[in-house]
Amino acid sequence: MHTALCDRLGIEFPIFAFSHCRDVVAAVSRAGGFGVLGALAFPPDQLEVELKWIDERVGGKPYGVDIVIPSKYEGMGEVDAQKLEAMLMAAVPEEHREYAEKILADHGVPKLPEGEKPINELLGWTAATATPQVEVALRHEQVKLIANALGTPPADVIADIHKTGRLVAALCGSAKHARAHKAAGVDIIIAQGYEAGGHTGEIGSIVLWPEVIDAVVPTPVLAAGGIGTGRQIAAALAMGAQGVWTGSLWLTVQEADVPPAQMETYLKATSRDTVRSRSFTGKPARMLRNAWTDAWEASGAPAPLGMPLQFMVAADAVARGHRYAEKAKDVMFNPAGQIIGALNTVRPVKEVIMDLVEGYLEAVERLQHLAPGETA
Repeated sequence: MHTALCDRLGIEFPIFAFSHCRDVVAAVSRAGGFGVLGALAFPPDQLEVELKWIDERVGGKPYGVDIVIPSKYEGMGEVDAQKLEAMLMAAVPEEHREYAEKILADHGVPKLPEGEKPINELLGWTAATATPQVEVALRHEQVKLIANALGTPPADVIADIHKTGRLVAALCGSAKHARAHKAAGVDIIIAQGYEAGGHTGEIGSIVLWPEVIDAVVPTPVLAAGGIGTGRQIAAALAMGAQGVWTGSLWLTVQEADVPPAQMETYLKATSRDTVRSRSFTGKPARMLRNAWTDAWEASGAPAPLGMPLQFMVAADAVARGHRYAEKAKDVMFNPAGQIIGALNTVRPVKEVIMDLVEGYLEAVERLQHLAPGETA
């Protein structure tokens, strides 16, 4: 399992692993894959701490950082983070905050202790807040890739990354968006199918991957959406992908920083238990369906706001969900793709990587036996 992209990045396996947990990122890179830290929730000073921690534990191996600068969002164009936050705070209807509080109260989720710092409501959803994250990431030598999760990165961000010799990646859900990425100078395009966790488009992976690969050749493409086995990696590479981008797969590993109650929810979930909902982020994102997602679809509920306003409503729920996971398990934010139904045991990262490689090799061997004169 080796592609040209492996040589370009200096990795053993073309397995890219997105995670908000630094332990997972470091473990994947040590095991021969390419860990990617989701920077969304980290203010620049905390991101510096996280990346320094990873630097000290990857043994000189490369890794990446994922940011979120949507192509469209409320307040787009304002570059001063403080002004943007004040403007957006004023734009959030009180009705939405009251509705969110009612959901939490109805399910007995306590408020945060007085004085405990809540999660930053604005996060890195905007150019004003994500650009400082990029600046931090580029100070770390082992960071070899910056990926943007929503839309084509701004031209100045791409230029700044390229000046340092790093690569730029961007996710897409259609061939149209992939072409826009390529035209903007994106080095690696990640084709993410409908099955994926988090923000997805409308096209299933088996259709999307070859569409994108053909649309942007020779730009390398990573296949994403529903990948959890070596057989699926073999299918992606057979279509022309140069690697795979995985996310949900790492929610249930030993190294994942997931509260026990939330981990139990993930382990029990089936592939039918996910839903695409705007109830947490303002854009359609796949997550486990629960009382929170149902409440925002109920008759009489206020319509979810656009990004990043809806998360400014949901941020308190996210913080309280992690603080009181046992009491909040029915209303927690559980982003996950449909592959979650196959993830029902907790295993170390290294074991997962080895299983992926072995599964890939077995799939390739089966195909070889289908050659003329062979019997499957």
